[in-house]
Amino acid sequence: MTTIQQLGHRATKSVIALTSRTFILNVINFLGAFVLTIFLTPREFGIFILTSTVVDILTYFSDIGLAGALIQKKTDLEKNEVNATFTIQMGLVSSGIIVALLFSKPIQTFYGIENQGIFLFYALLAAFFFSSLKTIPSVLSERELKFEKIIIPQIVETIVFNVLIVTLAWRGFGLTSYIVAVLARALLGTLTIYLLVSWRPRLYFSLSAVKSLLSFGITYQLNSLTAMFKDRVSLLILGKIIGIEGMGILGWAEKWANLPLRYFLDSTVKVAFPLFSRLQNTLDKAKIALDQAIYFISVLVFPALVGAYLVMPQIIETIPQYTKWEPGLTTFNLLLISAAIASISTFLTNFLTAIGKVKHVLALMVMWTVLTLTLYPLFALQFGYVGVAIASIVVAFTSFVPYVLVKRVIPFNVVKLIAPALVSSAILLIGIKLSQPWFASGIAGIIETITLGILLYGGSLLLFDRATLKTNINKFITYAKT
Repeated sequence: MTTIQQLGHRATKSVIALTSRTFILNVINFLGAFVLTIFLTPREFGIFILTSTVVDILTYFSDIGLAGALIQKKTDLEKNEVNATFTIQMGLVSSGIIVALLFSKPIQTFYGIENQGIFLFYALLAAFFFSSLKTIPSVLSERELKFEKIIIPQIVETIVFNVLIVTLAWRGFGLTSYIVAVLARALLGTLTIYLLVSWRPRLYFSLSAVKSLLSFGITYQLNSLTAMFKDRVSLLILGKIIGIEGMGILGWAEKWANLPLRYFLDSTVKVAFPLFSRLQNTLDKAKIALDQAIYFISVLVFPALVGAYLVMPQIIETIPQYTKWEPGLTTFNLLLISAAIASISTFLTNFLTAIGKVKHVLALMVMWTVLTLTLYPLFALQFGYVGVAIASIVVAFTSFVPYVLVKRVIPFNVVKLIAPALVSSAILLIGIKLSQPWFASGIAGIIETITLGILLYGGSLLLFDRATLKTNINKFITYAKT
């Protein structure tokens, strides 16, 4: 029987492992994306975003929520459950790929994509099939909070993808760079995870084997499908409204605005879901975990978003090849605001799902999907890709609803939890804005901004919240040691 203390140790170690891995991967991805902005055009980025969005949509139909149900299940897993889940998943994946191939030509005609773009679409479909083979090994590792077993495959994938795509783009291969890179990434990532995880695929089908998973899994997957319509189908609609080049600029702004979330939030949420699931019968312990998670993420994400706002104009001014992205700067700044709100609301919806309130989350997803599919196109028609960012802020402000739902389950005060990070980030912003006229230009100015920003934020946090910060750091160190 796993104790609460053991879960704390595992969760802390998993966060450390995932955050360390994310740091490495983000450095590699950052360098790769930076180089690509030199060699590839906004249109080429836009084509990749559109074609990969179609494939992303297929992933939401690939397991009818059974993978999430395997993680969330309270009792031990049975072999038949795992094997039946794998069989159903691969059947759905194969069916989705066939449907996508049948519609590939209409997609090409509708968006005016050249032949090279449709070849990229085929490559992404093949990569989707191979990547789907990783789902069960990853789920088994996540359930036991043994994330170290999926870290190495992700590092291999990232290195292979970025080395290939940068080298080929530098040689002038354009979209072909993506074709080769996505296939190599999927093949090597799948091979690596099977070398590390002992589970082996076995085709087996029995409805009774997965019956106990379906009640949670179907509702869970409805949440995912609703989120897919909100995040992915909306992109396909926007692609027609703002054009492929506009999609490229929007994709650039969204990528960099969400980078702090990808680094800090993704790793923590990945650990939080199985952790909250294990604590769903002891809500007092779950509250402590949620409080610490929200405090932790706000302390890390808020200053990173403020820093991104301050540094990005300097990067565009310093690097001549980045001037092509200057039209997306306003969009980038607006998306930073919605990212700050999402960093908190994501945890709240994650918590509701983990404790079994999937119907509440489904209602939230329906609300956000309706708002997104309504407001994004309307604002895009009026203001282009800038309008999309404005609409994202409007939708983000509805995040008070999951806060109310969580507060009905456990008493907590989100404002109190995020106040130290919010005040310290405001001091960081004001301090840098007042100091920047005296900064040097170019790379030296960027270094000065980052250095002074760290000093201002760290000093403010120590001044306003020394006791809480010290307690959480000591607890984190204690769990990490064992």
